[in-house]
Amino acid sequence: MAFHGKKQVLLLDMYGVIIKESKGNFIPYTFGHFDETEHDRLVKAFREEDFFTRAGIGEFGSDTFLSLLGYRSPDTAMRDYLENYLTLDEDFLPFAEQYHKKFDFVLLSNDVKEWSEYLFQRYGLARYFKDSIVSGAVHMRKPERRIFDYAMERVGCLPMECIFVDNSVQNLETAKMAGIKPVLFNRDREVYFGDVVNDFKELGRFLDNAYENYETEETS
Repeated sequence: MAFHGKKQVLLLDMYGVIIKESKGNFIPYTFGHFDETEHDRLVKAFREEDFFTRAGIGEFGSDTFLSLLGYRSPDTAMRDYLENYLTLDEDFLPFAEQYHKKFDFVLLSNDVKEWSEYLFQRYGLARYFKDSIVSGAVHMRKPERRIFDYAMERVGCLPMECIFVDNSVQNLETAKMAGIKPVLFNRDREVYFGDVVNDFKELGRFLDNAYENYETEETS
C-alpha cells in the first residue's frame, strides 16, 4: 500500500527509552527525601490517594502534586529530580539527528505535563519532534486504547504508518491491537514475542529496514 509521500510516524516513549530510568524511580526518590516517620503518610498518598497517577492524567499540575506530597518548594524538587536523578540516553541525540528527517518523531508518554515540558527544554528535544502527546496534557494514558486512537487522529496518520517504541510490553500489546507496529526497547530484559531492540543503534538498524520497505511501497 502506498501512503502518498507521507513519512512514517515514529512514536517514542520518554521514560525507559529516551530517558534511561523509569518514572517509577520518583517514588523511591520521594521516600529517600523524607524522614522515615513520614513514610506511612507517603504510602497513603501513593497507594490510596493515587496522587502520582492523578497528576499523570492532568487532574492537577506539578506544583500541586508535589505540595500534596509534602515538598515545601515544589519547583526546586521538580528540578532536582529531573536534573539529578534522570539520565538522557547518550545515544538518543545522535540517533535523533540521523532519523528525524526520515521519520516524523512524536512523543507518546505518561507523564506530569510540566515534567515533560521541562525535559524537552532541558535537552532541546523540540527540534526533533513533530508533536508531543503527554498523558498529563490530554487526560488519558497508556495502556488505554483511546490514547493511541487519539494520537493517530491528532497526527493525521493511519496506524499502519506508525512504529511505536516503548519499554512496556503492556503498552505495546495495546498499540498492536490498534494496528500500530510495536517495538520493545528492552532495557529491562523482558520476554516479548515481537520486534525487540536493546539500544538506539539497534533501533536505527530496524528503522533503516522499515524506511527501505516503506520507500519501496511508495514507489510501487
